[in-house]
Amino acid sequence: MQKIFGILLLGIGIIMLIWTGFSFTKREKVVDAGPVHISADKQKNVNWPPYAGGFLVLGGVVLLATSKRRL
Repeated sequence: MQKIFGILLLGIGIIMLIWTGFSFTKREKVVDAGPVHISADKQKNVNWPPYAGGFLVLGGVVLLATSKRRL
């Protein structure tokens, strides 16, 4: 189980180092007055610092190095 979790952390960490964030569009209501509905598309950004991916890579490497070998 420790080896699987280590590989998972390593993969997610590498992905986080390559892509430092993403953006998406969300439709929000601006005016809702009776029969009149006005909405606007607003772009949202989700970013994370590069050192977060580095910590995950480091944690994955440590878990893989300390996991017991199965023969």
